[in-house]
Amino acid sequence: MKQLLQSLKDGSTTVAEIPAPRCGAGQVLVQTSVSLVSAGTERMLVEFGKGNLLQKARSQPDKVKEVIAKARTDGVAATLDAVRSKLDQPLALGYCNVGRVIEARCDGFAPGDRIVSNGKHAEIVSVPRNLCARIPEGVSDEAASFTVLAAIGLQGIRLAQPTLGEAVVVTGLGLIGLLTVQMLRAQGCRVLGIDFDPARLELARAFGAETVNPGAGEDILARAAAFSRGAGVDAVIITASTKSNDPVSQAAQMCRKRGRIILVGVVGLELSRADFYEKELSFQVSCSYGPGRYDPAYEEGGQDYPIGFVRWTEQRNFEAVLDLMAAGALDVAPLISHRFAIEDGEKAMTLLASAAPSMGILLSYPQPERDAPVIRHVPLATGPAPAPGTGVVGFLGAGNYAGRVLIPAFKAAGAQLHSVVSSGGVSSVHFGKKFGFSHAASDPASVLDAAEIDTVVIATRHDAHAGQVLAALRAGKHVFCEKPLCLTRDELAEIEAEADKRPDQHLMVGFNRRFAPQVVKMKALLAPIDAPKNIIITVNAGEIPADHWTQVPAVGGGRIIGEACHFIDLARHLAGYPITAQHVVALGAHASSPVSDDKVSLTLQFADGSVATILYLANGDKGFPKERIEVFVAGRVLQLDNFLKLRGFGWPGFTKMTLWRQDKGQTACAAAFLATVTGKSGPAIARDEIFEVSRYAIEAGRQARGSDG
Repeated sequence: MKQLLQSLKDGSTTVAEIPAPRCGAGQVLVQTSVSLVSAGTERMLVEFGKGNLLQKARSQPDKVKEVIAKARTDGVAATLDAVRSKLDQPLALGYCNVGRVIEARCDGFAPGDRIVSNGKHAEIVSVPRNLCARIPEGVSDEAASFTVLAAIGLQGIRLAQPTLGEAVVVTGLGLIGLLTVQMLRAQGCRVLGIDFDPARLELARAFGAETVNPGAGEDILARAAAFSRGAGVDAVIITASTKSNDPVSQAAQMCRKRGRIILVGVVGLELSRADFYEKELSFQVSCSYGPGRYDPAYEEGGQDYPIGFVRWTEQRNFEAVLDLMAAGALDVAPLISHRFAIEDGEKAMTLLASAAPSMGILLSYPQPERDAPVIRHVPLATGPAPAPGTGVVGFLGAGNYAGRVLIPAFKAAGAQLHSVVSSGGVSSVHFGKKFGFSHAASDPASVLDAAEIDTVVIATRHDAHAGQVLAALRAGKHVFCEKPLCLTRDELAEIEAEADKRPDQHLMVGFNRRFAPQVVKMKALLAPIDAPKNIIITVNAGEIPADHWTQVPAVGGGRIIGEACHFIDLARHLAGYPITAQHVVALGAHASSPVSDDKVSLTLQFADGSVATILYLANGDKGFPKERIEVFVAGRVLQLDNFLKLRGFGWPGFTKMTLWRQDKGQTACAAAFLATVTGKSGPAIARDEIFEVSRYAIEAGRQARGSDG
């Protein structure tokens, strides 16, 4: 299928051939008929992409601070790699989509339904149910494509709470502004529109608004005073996009006492306290389509808000807009300025970025025959057929870590890269082309069913690992699973049982830190010493949001299972003996820290008497080293900071080992696994150790949460 993509590196847009996405649980799969280009958001993204690195940095100062903090801890080289990788990945454009449902894995929708959603500019999109709404009869597909933009304006109106007869100003008469004008008029408000563009002002007048053009020398404040009959306007809704502070300042000056100002667009926010203080004005920023926006439980998990408590969610705002269209109260036909076929999507984006006048730009899509198969597999390159048993690799998952670290590691190790799979298809094509895969897909069956693929690398979300490991083993493949192996004791038991039946199939978890060059040196120094060790591993993990998927036990397993398993394995490796006991203490619950099981002290005891203390902490400062490993043994000390500097205290002939760039062992880990697969060496990590570490990680996560899960 065709999809419109944009490069964040240089701002260019392309229409790419992408495998159709999968329909996930709680989602609908939609055959697109038309989509609307968002003149504001998508123009801003194109302009951002066209800027140089300095311009990009100036536009995102908060991101610059994160980059500087990362450089201080991980080193400049690793940080530059991460930034370049992020900018290298294409962005799927669009969020105003109309089409027919071809598959539904949720309640409320069925194949054949005509719906609007915030899907991308693509022939087929997969969208969560709460971001969709059924289109009433009598509303055309083209009209319905304006629904999402209109919902943004509607949410601003709901926050302004206008009543019949009130005087409301709309500053900025782009698409959202003109839609807002119509909805305010439908609510019985008097409307004054402000813009510099005569054509847009003319449209606003046609929709029943009075207008003022500051570009023609008209006095905004005087016009607003006359419009409000000297009382001051009741509310101002700002839908403009400008760096200037004038829209907010003018809004404050034209409002009556206790007037309301709602920011829907993007403007300068240097506010004058005096303007707001004397009139007791209220100012609020509107969040996109309405309640539910950016809430993963609502948008991805499908958990609706009870209508008795949240009357207007983003989905219900969609429905309200569609009802206005069905009733004839919202006319979008005059807002359509251009139409392009998706094949000409690049021309549409060129027009958007140009100085040529445009308003609503529509993209149309070819309609396949009914029951036409959905293509989820795209060939990328041709070459000689690989011989099975020679490290022919298929990747399940093509996220940021896979594309930036794992795939390059396997390529450097000599793997024959066959197929790469991602649920949406975009990243699989991007990384597939970049690293020379022969196929890209969105269906795991493309890898599992391919006879020529003998090795599967699993780099998906944690909750998918167990099922995919089992499926790959049962398909006769060798398996490399990026940690963790699984999330529950039952899953681990099933994997162990399956692996025991298949001694000739190799299974490995990506515990890469034991392969880092400085850890290899530490292991060599420790090897001749016959004495128990004290191992202290301090992980300054950094806080992440409580609703991030890694924090959700059923999805990411929590950070102890999902991330701290690395350090359980590292301690097990350095100790060199089985774990015999474990004790976990999590930080006490506190209102300032909704998640406590990522602030944990974990103690391990080993069969030789060694003890390891792992401090996995999300409540530290980013300026402190992210990972510090210390080993105390026989009157000597080893200290490794951030996989950059290893120092020895009391070691004859060894004082330090410093790297110019961070190396956590990912490439060596991939090479060791491929050597096992191709019969060049034995297992890189003993299977019993993998299961042992996984078992203790799951138990540690359970103890940290204080549950029996």
